Amino acid sequence: MVAKHALNLQTVSHLLHRQHLLSDDQLQMILTQGETQQARLQRQQSSGHSRKQAKDVDLLSPAEVISSFNLEIPGGKQLLTEDLITESLAKATGLPYLKIDPLKLDLEIVGQHISRAFALKNLMIPVAVKNAVVTFAVSDPTNTEAIEELERTRQIRIARVLASRSDILKILGEFFGFRASVIAAESELQQGTDISNLEQYFQMRSTVQQGAESTDKHIIAAVDFLLQYAFDQRASDIHIEPKREKSLIRLRVDGVMHNVHSIPRNLHPSIVSRIKLLARLDLAEKRRPQDGRIKTEHKGKIIELRVSTLPVAFGEKVVIRIFDPDILMQDLEKLGFEPREYQLYTSFLRQPNGILLVTGPTGSGKTTTLYSSLRALASPEVNIVTVEDPIEMVMEEFNQVGVQSAIDVTFATVLRNILRQDPDIIMIGEIRDKETAENAVQAALTGHLVLSTLHTNDAPSSITRLLELGIPYFLLASTLIGINAQRLVRSICKNCKRPRLLSDAERDYLHLGEDDVKIWEGAGCGECRGTGYKGRSGIFEVMDVNSRIKAALTEQITPATLAALAKQDGMSSLRESAIRKMLLGETTFEEVVAVTG
Repeated sequence: MVAKHALNLQTVSHLLHRQHLLSDDQLQMILTQGETQQARLQRQQSSGHSRKQAKDVDLLSPAEVISSFNLEIPGGKQLLTEDLITESLAKATGLPYLKIDPLKLDLEIVGQHISRAFALKNLMIPVAVKNAVVTFAVSDPTNTEAIEELERTRQIRIARVLASRSDILKILGEFFGFRASVIAAESELQQGTDISNLEQYFQMRSTVQQGAESTDKHIIAAVDFLLQYAFDQRASDIHIEPKREKSLIRLRVDGVMHNVHSIPRNLHPSIVSRIKLLARLDLAEKRRPQDGRIKTEHKGKIIELRVSTLPVAFGEKVVIRIFDPDILMQDLEKLGFEPREYQLYTSFLRQPNGILLVTGPTGSGKTTTLYSSLRALASPEVNIVTVEDPIEMVMEEFNQVGVQSAIDVTFATVLRNILRQDPDIIMIGEIRDKETAENAVQAALTGHLVLSTLHTNDAPSSITRLLELGIPYFLLASTLIGINAQRLVRSICKNCKRPRLLSDAERDYLHLGEDDVKIWEGAGCGECRGTGYKGRSGIFEVMDVNSRIKAALTEQITPATLAALAKQDGMSSLRESAIRKMLLGETTFEEVVAVTG
C-alpha cells in the first residue's frame, strides 16, 4: 500500500490558485467536484490493465486529479497539465523539478539502491549519482521518512527532486520490469554454458534444459518490456548490438540514436533467439543475415515490426524497424507539403498512366509518401499491385509481392509478369537496374500508373540517373510525369518553442539579405527530452515533367540544366523548402543546414 500524500487535493488547489494557475471559478469547481472526480478516476485505474502496478497504488495524486479536468491557465491557452502542477509544487516546496526522460536514465542506477516494492510503496526512484550523492525523484515532497530510512539503512547521501507520479510509475513499470527480467534470466543460466552455440546448448539437455525453461519466461518478459518501451518512446528502430563484454540496446527517435540499456553479454543470444522465434527466423542459422517480421498490438492498433539479423564481430546484431500505421499511412496533406507542392503532387496521382518517382536517401520518408499515396488511390474500382524488397507493411487494400532473390523473384522478374495480373496501379519499391527501369517504362507505356523510388539527391538528378541506366530520352519524355525529392527535418517542440534572431553569419550562409530575420528554436523541456525537437516533417522538391522539360530532354542533358528549367516553372529546391519551414517556425536553422547541406 502506498503512503498517502500529505498534500491533499484542497491544499494543492489553493496553492495553484495563489500562483494564479487557477481562477476563482476553477478553484471552486475543483473543491466541489474534486473528490467525486478522484473516486471515478480511481475506479477506472483499478479496473484497467494498462499498468500492472495500478492495483498496488492507493490514491491518485492531487496533480493527476486536477489535470484530469483539462483546465486552461487563466489568461492563456496553455493547459494545466500534471507536469506543470508538479513543477509549481516543486517551486513552492523548494525542490528542483525533474521531467523524467526514460532515454537518459541509467538502468543500473535505477535498480541499484532500492527495491521495486519500496519504490512503489513510496513512489520514488533513484535517477542519478554524482560525488557519492544519490538523487531520488519523489512524487510527495513531504515524505521524508522514507528518505531518512534509506540513508540510514543503505549508508548513502540522498538529494531529492520532484517528479510527477505518472512519470515515476511509468519508470517503475518499464525499467524495473526489464531489469528484473534480465537479472532473473542471468541468475538462472548455468555458469559456464555458452548459449551462443545452440547445438551445444541442446546437447546438454540433462543439465541445461531445466535452467533454460525457467529462464525462458524472463527472456520473454524482457523482450516484451523492451518492445513496449520502444513504442512508448515513439522509436522508429530498435538496435540490439553485441559488444565484447556486454550487449547494447539503442533506440532511434526522430532520426537520432539513443543508448537506453546494456545487458550482460551472456543474455544476448537468448534475447536474439526470442526475437528470431517471434519473427519466424531460423534459430540455428547464425552465419547469414536473415529477415523476418512480427505483428503485434499496442494501444488498440496493429504494429508491424521488420526484423533484420546480421552476423557481426561479437555475435548477431538485430535491428527491429517499427512500422506504426499512424505514421506510415498518413493523409497526404499531413506529410508537410506546401500548397504548390501538394497540388502538383496530387495532380500526378490523378494521371491515368505514367511514372511518378519519389527520391531521396535512406530514412528520408519515401516509404511513408508512397504508402500514403497508395492509400489515397485505393478503392474497390482499382487493382493496386506492389513489388517490394521487403514488404514494409502488409495492407489488405494492395496486392503485395515480396522480392526473394534466392528463388529469382526479383523486381525485374516480377515486373515481366505483372501485367498479366491486370493492374491499374503498380508500385515498385526501387528502380535499381536497367531491366527494372525498362519494365517500369513498358508498364507506363501500356496505360498503367507506376510509382517507384530512386536513390538520388534531388529531383533533376533522377532523370540523368535513368538516362545512365540506358533508358532512351524519348521514352522518358513519353512516360515520366513527375518527380518528388524529399528529406525529413525535425520539428520544433511546441511546448518550449522560443524566438531568436539569425546572426549575420547565419543570414549570409542561407543568402537571406533581410535584417533581423526572426526564427524559432526549442529551449529544451521534458516533453522533448531536452532536445528542443519533437516529431519530424517533410521538405519536398516537386518537379513537374511538363512540355518544357520534355522538349529539352537529350542524352546529354545535365541536372543543372533541368533544375534551371524546373525553377522557371516554380520548382523550389529542398534548401528553399527547408528555409520556408524555418521562417514559419516549424524547424531550426541547425536542421536546415544539417539536412540540406
